[in-house]
Amino acid sequence: MQTLGKIPVTVITGFLGAGKTSLIRHLLENANGRRLALIINEFGDLGVDGDILKGCGIETCTEDDVLELTNGCICCTVADDFIPALESLIERPDRPDHIVIETSGLALPKPLVKAFQWPEVRSRTTVDGVVAVVDGPAVEAGLFADNPALVQDQREEDDQLDHDSPLEELFGDQLASADLVVISKSDLMDEAGRGSVMEIVAKETRPSVKALTATHGRLDPMLVLGLDAAAEDDIDQRWSHHDTEEDHDHDDFDSIVVELDSAADVNQIAARIEAALALDGILRIKGTAHIEGRPARLVVQGVGPRVDTYFDRPWNETELRRTRLVVIGLTGFDQAAAKNILGGG
Repeated sequence: MQTLGKIPVTVITGFLGAGKTSLIRHLLENANGRRLALIINEFGDLGVDGDILKGCGIETCTEDDVLELTNGCICCTVADDFIPALESLIERPDRPDHIVIETSGLALPKPLVKAFQWPEVRSRTTVDGVVAVVDGPAVEAGLFADNPALVQDQREEDDQLDHDSPLEELFGDQLASADLVVISKSDLMDEAGRGSVMEIVAKETRPSVKALTATHGRLDPMLVLGLDAAAEDDIDQRWSHHDTEEDHDHDDFDSIVVELDSAADVNQIAARIEAALALDGILRIKGTAHIEGRPARLVVQGVGPRVDTYFDRPWNETELRRTRLVVIGLTGFDQAAAKNILGGG
């Protein structure tokens, strides 16, 4: 059982586009009266995931319960950003029942969990669990798994696999720190595919760690919240590629924000995003769009060949109706070409 008086904290980590935001949205929608607070760490000054979650319209998670940290990767700004943000939540008179942290796709979970050993927060919070969300179809294809056989299978068709990818280290570190693994997009895999991903995950995780499959983040919250792991107590024993390093380098990634006018329809904006995703080096495109004649915002999420869209809430009267997309990719990706494609050029 959790130590009396401590607020449980769940850290949700995972690669760009793995499905972290979908999982959190489902947790909010099925909180059963529990007051959840969120700390969202975007890559760069983007503010998209937080904006999407603020648009949920859920009574037990208001806009004041969502804090966004956009000054850098959360594991590198612990003292300056994360600890003050966490303290602001636990010192409120209406303290949350549970805090959920969504890390950026670039964050290492281990330094973040170690921050809960700090005296300022150790007596008042506990890390209920680290949940790693992995993109099932991507792992099945060998894109983010450190598996030589799978990588060799891809090399003949994908020149990008001729060299080591920093994404493989991130993938390994996230799984090594996990107390639970959620394999997302299970609807896009057959039984054999799901089994192969389970085997890959098992090789990267500790023996006690369970893996679950999910579609659009739909899991019973009781399986995700309430792990009672107290991860801060044994985080030093969880292996990491970066155990001998003081910090890690994020220079392998760039991001841009593209702001556009309204799109004629959903198919138009989805087609543009799909075309931009096909450019070399682009990893993910996400954001919100204004569709002509529609009163609600369109949320768009694109990774690999897949583009997902849904309307989340009506536009506010004081809100500028616009399309705002974040493009995240490897350093040196063709930013001008991405902007041109997304703008309809």
